[in-house]
Amino acid sequence: MFRTLSILIVSLALMAPVANADNVSSDDTKFIKEAANGGMLEVELGKIALAKASSSKVKDFGKRMQEDHTKVNGDLKKLASEKGIQLPAQVEGKAKSTLERLSKLSGSEFDRAYMQAMVEDHKEDVSEFQNVANKAKDPDVKKFASDHLPTLKTHLDLAQTTASQLQK
Repeated sequence: MFRTLSILIVSLALMAPVANADNVSSDDTKFIKEAANGGMLEVELGKIALAKASSSKVKDFGKRMQEDHTKVNGDLKKLASEKGIQLPAQVEGKAKSTLERLSKLSGSEFDRAYMQAMVEDHKEDVSEFQNVANKAKDPDVKKFASDHLPTLKTHLDLAQTTASQLQK
């Protein structure tokens, strides 16, 4: 009985789909990791905006980034887990430099620099998510990018509007 049960368990394990990063293309894996890094940046900068911005519009934008990107990050963590992809634990690389630079500012100086960074960042995000929505090899990665692209486009429009209002 024990031997039969062991054979059954081994057989089921061999038949189960294996979730690991080897099943996801390197481009799709890179996208997931970069999206996670960018998402963490958006949340952290949103928190800083709530504390350091002088404009209520910038504070509102920061709050929206914090809320929306927290949700997206949750979806991304789930996808990465299903695919066996290890996400960064904290903001890294260029995003970390942006976080450090903006965290040293406050008031109207922060407002202008933050909104400029958000316009640039969301232009890049929209472009990258559109590319992945069109060309990703993994259907789940493609769906993730497609599903979240409209939110990023809305963020870009809002960032541009908010940035232009600061110029007045």
